[in-house]
Amino acid sequence: MINEEPRLVDASLRGDVEAFNQLVRLYESRVYNLCYRMLGDADSAADTAQDTFISAYRNLGKFRGGQFRSWLLRIATNACYDVLRARKRRPNVSLDASRSGEEDDGPAFDIPDSAESPDDAALRRELGAAIELGLGQLPEDQRLVIILSDIQGMAYEEIAQITNANLGTVKSRLSRGRARLRDILRAGELLPSRYRHDDA
Repeated sequence: MINEEPRLVDASLRGDVEAFNQLVRLYESRVYNLCYRMLGDADSAADTAQDTFISAYRNLGKFRGGQFRSWLLRIATNACYDVLRARKRRPNVSLDASRSGEEDDGPAFDIPDSAESPDDAALRRELGAAIELGLGQLPEDQRLVIILSDIQGMAYEEIAQITNANLGTVKSRLSRGRARLRDILRAGELLPSRYRHDDA
């Protein structure tokens, strides 16, 4: 379907709303996933993802070619930063409170495997929850590149386009973010014991 992207973008630029809706369907889970992991709660993520698509539609004329996905995720990234800045100005949302229903709140690191035992499934969910909590403690720029690289599987070059940073900066943020995430997981003992490599 990604090969369809240029045709859908061209049609959208000519005012074809259905073509734009197909682009939304193509990228809505990726945009929501990014927003959810940056913002930490389902409601904010859904609102920000919707704002992203509205902004993209209104600003289609400013799209200058290249990968539409990168352009769209850059809009989503900027929208997430706007929300995070607003939270800092008037912090009134408890992330802990929003996690009370975390099973249903949004995407967890939960990839079902019919061959795994119930114990392994529980351990995988526990590891996913620990990583998600750790991500929330990272600086925003490091969290973003880890989400784009390690969760969404994007290449460094595309991450550089999305974040408007050079390749060296992306690699540096990724390296520092991964190291910090490891330290957070170890220090807080958030990591399930099976995944800890204690030297003692």
